[in-house]
Amino acid sequence: MARTVQAIRFKQWLPEWDDFSFDPSQHRRKPDDHILLFSMPAVQLRALSGVYRRTRDSEGVEGLQRLHDPKRSAAIRDFVRFGHPYSGLPAAARTDASAAMRKPGWLPTAIVVNILGADDERRGRKVAEPDLIGIKSNGDSRAELTLPYADRLEQWTPTDLEPFEVIDGQHRLWAFDEAMKDGNLPGDFELPVVAFTGLDVGWQAYLFWSINVSPKRINPSHAFDLFPLLRSAEWLETLSDLRIYRQARAQELTELLFNQPESPFHNRINMLGESSRTAPRGAGVTQAGWVTAITSSFLSPGSGRSLNGLFAADLTPASGPLPWSRPQQAAFLILLWTTLRDAVLVGHHDWATQLAEPEGQPSLDVAPDVAFTGPRTMLNQEQGVRGVLAVANEVFFALARLQPELFAIDTQTIPGAATTSEDVSVALTELRRAPLARLIESFSGKLAEFDWRSADAAGLDEQQVLLKRAFRGSSGYVALRQQLLSHLTTVAEPIASIAAEARRRLA
Repeated sequence: MARTVQAIRFKQWLPEWDDFSFDPSQHRRKPDDHILLFSMPAVQLRALSGVYRRTRDSEGVEGLQRLHDPKRSAAIRDFVRFGHPYSGLPAAARTDASAAMRKPGWLPTAIVVNILGADDERRGRKVAEPDLIGIKSNGDSRAELTLPYADRLEQWTPTDLEPFEVIDGQHRLWAFDEAMKDGNLPGDFELPVVAFTGLDVGWQAYLFWSINVSPKRINPSHAFDLFPLLRSAEWLETLSDLRIYRQARAQELTELLFNQPESPFHNRINMLGESSRTAPRGAGVTQAGWVTAITSSFLSPGSGRSLNGLFAADLTPASGPLPWSRPQQAAFLILLWTTLRDAVLVGHHDWATQLAEPEGQPSLDVAPDVAFTGPRTMLNQEQGVRGVLAVANEVFFALARLQPELFAIDTQTIPGAATTSEDVSVALTELRRAPLARLIESFSGKLAEFDWRSADAAGLDEQQVLLKRAFRGSSGYVALRQQLLSHLTTVAEPIASIAAEARRRLA
């Protein structure tokens, strides 16, 4: 007994396409100008579908799909059950404490298939006549598909070739195939399907490429900009060792640096990764750059070979991590950069003067804060941001271990609550009044003396250019940290001793 499925029939065809070269001998006969859209239970779609892995033999090459990766299908299966980010956790981390991370695992993206006709042949095989899919148009926008069997949850097997061939989405189908066998997912979970009819393999290859290869990936800063819509305070507060937590928290701190009026980076971070022509004025570092810098420093978990992050790692096994709220963490970063900016702009350092007076004379064309916000200071480049955050984290984490009372700051802010601008302002006021602020000012004042000019700044001699070029690239991060730590060894104690010890470890 047959079963029918109702489908939307939509047209994607331009009149000028009629003039294109369609050559059946090259597996590119003229396609149908209408496409079908419908839904189908996973078990039925899997039964009707054949997946043709791309192979090469003495007769040539055939098929579109990559080799089935069981790990990828298992990841999709877990995603459907638990959502993100719980599905990405290792088994040991799937505990009652992380249960709040579970979310619905929606799969709204369509499986793309081709419905084979009676004359279509694949590797010497055709769809048996009783197994062919009947298609009846019911007007311009509706169609009815007649399937070769009635029970939509039946584990049906075709006589010969499957009537559907998968163009895109094989791993989603395999995920359900495996999950239904072990009972982890129900067979009636429906998937959206976009179906072409009688599509030659040449057009299928082109379609596979256009889906999987051609689209431009969104840039990392644009992706991080979505994090506020994904985060959940419960797991962000409790699971500091997880990468997804650290990136989400780093994004939030970056957003606070961008939005907070007291921040020296207020409206001065390239949040969407735009080009220099369209980015906000003076925004030399992207959101992705800030997220990476904060994640690898203050939010580093301290496990394995990673650094101990002041906001994430345990200060001691007994005390655990620093119990600061998000407003307090943001306030620390804001005060760190504010004191550094002030020390740069009022310190009359030679390097800053040369950026402000490139010809030896003051100029109205040069902004007064060019040493901090200009294009040729590393303090407005990713390399410099990562350097400052790395050494600040190393120094103040060690200080928190030596003098934990400095970080025991009474606060009116509440951990886990939604962070407002007012909360950050309150935390900033509290921090400015605390003894820790004097050490932050001392640290920043010494750091401001360092020559932060980039390699393309005017007035550098050959040796200075070579030194600053060494700060570029991945190896440059370590070189800059070494230079900054050496520079800090001449500041007042206890920072000098901490910097010297960190420098020895890095050598």
